[in-house]
Amino acid sequence: MKDFISLKVMDRLRSVFETLGCDYRVMRQIVQVKLTMDRRRVPTILQGTARKKNRPESEDKNSFVPSLLLYAFMGLLTVPFVLMNQNYMLQMSVTFGILMFLIMSSMVADFSSVLLDVRDRVIISTKPVNRRTMSFARTIHIMIYLFLLTGSLAGAPLLAALFAHGIVFFLAFLLEIMLMDIFILVVTALLYLLILNFFDGERLKDIINYVQIALSIAITVGYQMIGRSFYVIRLHIVFHTAWWQAVVPPFWFGSTFEWIMRGHASPLLILFSTLALIVPIISFAAYIQLMPAFERKLQKLSSNEAMGGMRKRAWLQAVSRIICRSNEERAFFGFTSVMMAREREFKLRVYPSLGFAMVFPFIFIFNSAWSNGLKDLASSRWYLSIYLSALMIPSVVMTLKYSAQYKAAWVYRTAPVQSIAAIFKGTIKAFLARLFLPIYLVESIVFVATFGIRVIPDLVVACLSMLLYAVICFQFTRKSLPFSEPFQVIEQSQKYVGLLLLLLIGVFAAIHFVFTLIPFGVYIYLFLLVLLNGAVWAAGVGFRSEKLLYDPTPQLYPVRRGE
Repeated sequence: MKDFISLKVMDRLRSVFETLGCDYRVMRQIVQVKLTMDRRRVPTILQGTARKKNRPESEDKNSFVPSLLLYAFMGLLTVPFVLMNQNYMLQMSVTFGILMFLIMSSMVADFSSVLLDVRDRVIISTKPVNRRTMSFARTIHIMIYLFLLTGSLAGAPLLAALFAHGIVFFLAFLLEIMLMDIFILVVTALLYLLILNFFDGERLKDIINYVQIALSIAITVGYQMIGRSFYVIRLHIVFHTAWWQAVVPPFWFGSTFEWIMRGHASPLLILFSTLALIVPIISFAAYIQLMPAFERKLQKLSSNEAMGGMRKRAWLQAVSRIICRSNEERAFFGFTSVMMAREREFKLRVYPSLGFAMVFPFIFIFNSAWSNGLKDLASSRWYLSIYLSALMIPSVVMTLKYSAQYKAAWVYRTAPVQSIAAIFKGTIKAFLARLFLPIYLVESIVFVATFGIRVIPDLVVACLSMLLYAVICFQFTRKSLPFSEPFQVIEQSQKYVGLLLLLLIGVFAAIHFVFTLIPFGVYIYLFLLVLLNGAVWAAGVGFRSEKLLYDPTPQLYPVRRGE
């Protein structure tokens, strides 16, 4: 196995690990194996450049390294804030807010499965390896990639800080970034430990996915709170400190520069700067003590107890009888519903986008209310921001064809299916009924409470537009049977298609806006959408691709006739 540079750096800290009660030699070997196996894992940000079908995967190529170039490009977004020389509290709080957003999003997307991996316990715990060594191996494994990720994101802003503000600012920035990484890692691990303490089995896996949604919402809302704490008055930025900012970590790291570099030593700034130093250190010390408990609790993930599965599926069966026209559609509606509920890899990739779809419509309303007041909001057309809840539709529609258990797709060749359209229609309807419509219903209730009952026809129009939009998204993506391909074959071209489909949401919103300017235009548009949706869904327009029915992705698992 390759002797990675990160392992050589780690060797210089051998005495520290041994002091903490770790068997360094064993830990090093475990980390080395993990790093070697990571060559087969494709990061979420590089899904579009994953290997295509029939393309051999190089054992010497680490997919994570090319993704660092993309992260470095994203890190350029923070350079303008670092170069500012007017208000350190503003520029550095926004900088750390962006960095924390990107890093925590990557942690949720790429490293949750690593942090919660139970294979270590199954394979290594049968050997003479103590739990602390296993825990340190897991933590070091994630920290190696976390520091590489952070280095890519923060490389450009660090250089900008060095040349624009000097060596003291640069060193302070570097120290704060290291503390930020420790804080992110520990908070993520302790949060999962708290969940592991109260739940187990399938319920635990569901709770973890819900936490990822909540984390996505919290990150987005927290980023908005940072911006709202600053007021721009005649091009002079004024920051108003308040006690509640103590719960927003980017303020901790930004306050240090305002205190040390500017000399503004207000009590709250000193408090925030102190939190930036002591919270990561204390939390890391607590994490070290709780690592054995974390390893024990991870065993609960091996439990596959199904709690109330029949009760959960009862309402879906009732819905399928209403919206599915044939038994074939109902069968694949139920199949897709079960797969979306049980496929952990699918949920890890999709659920964070659900969180963004829930919060984005309200961000625009919040911005309008902040600027113009609640009185003007109720009579405005900002209810059209509900179209932003459709942001998740293209990504989910494109993800429905992938699965970690893709080899089981041979069952399609034995299923007595008469129409391929029934498979696709049942699949898309299951996604809309299980994931999209519940979120849309909750948002609609809030919108009615905010804008009044006058917006109910508009909300119905928006819903019908999104149902039609889902068909369009499916039409313009590459057709493949549900859950029949591995995640590693996601194509780059589909990423560009997804971007264009996102722009199409604005077209639907613009058409809706035009009809609101016409007397009774909303009702005319509603009537047209009812007819159009009825024709499209009844005729199966966009769902027909008969060539796939008897030949599902043969390159992945060739099956000869008669077998």
